[in-house]
Amino acid sequence: MTRKKGKFYRRNLPHWQPPGATFFITWRLYGSLPKSAIEQIEESRRLLEQEVAQLNEMDEQRKIRHFKKLFALYDSLLDKAESGPFWLKEGSVAVVMEEALLRRYSAMYHLWAYVVMPNHMHVFLQPKVAQTSVCADDSAEADSDPEASAQTEVCATKYIPLEKITQALKGYSALEANKILSRTGQTFWQDESYDHWSRDEAEFYRIIAYIENNPVKAGLVSKPEDWPWSSAAERKRSGYTEIRSLT
Repeated sequence: MTRKKGKFYRRNLPHWQPPGATFFITWRLYGSLPKSAIEQIEESRRLLEQEVAQLNEMDEQRKIRHFKKLFALYDSLLDKAESGPFWLKEGSVAVVMEEALLRRYSAMYHLWAYVVMPNHMHVFLQPKVAQTSVCADDSAEADSDPEASAQTEVCATKYIPLEKITQALKGYSALEANKILSRTGQTFWQDESYDHWSRDEAEFYRIIAYIENNPVKAGLVSKPEDWPWSSAAERKRSGYTEIRSLT
């Protein structure tokens, strides 16, 4: 597995965000999981951390395996939740989220898949290039040789930061949804998100299938394209017969 460079930070969850990657992100409504569900996730995390590493398993591979197990539990608990807010089930609120994804902020990313569930949503996107290149003079040689007549430029592609994209989408949708729901000054989204980047082509298509099958798995529809607030339905509406970026 090739390790990419990129931003890594940790809050309640680890986040590793290599530049140019395609990210699978999950947001949930504030208060959408009860305390017992959070405790179940934390207990599972604790048990995984105590687990003996598998034979010949690299540390990065172990972390990814643990992440996927925890995420599967997290997502299933959201699908099964019988209490908490389900504001995204309101058609007018779901449309706000679609409008933000497909149009308002579409210049910021390539959107490959999404689904708006009753109490959470999944998106799969790749940030677009902010500038074609960011260059800095490598003046080490010039410093050692004052008569050097040329400097070497170090250039790298710069992408729109993922956190800027999520802040825009969550901030706008929270404001508009609260207006529809007649809620003033109340938290709409849980502050933190789950994110995971696609390592290869096979995983890329697995993630799309996972996202679009979520309403089927949750027992809401029988076919992915039957759930109106999803990339499967949007491709059908647009007449697309193959996977392609929606923005």
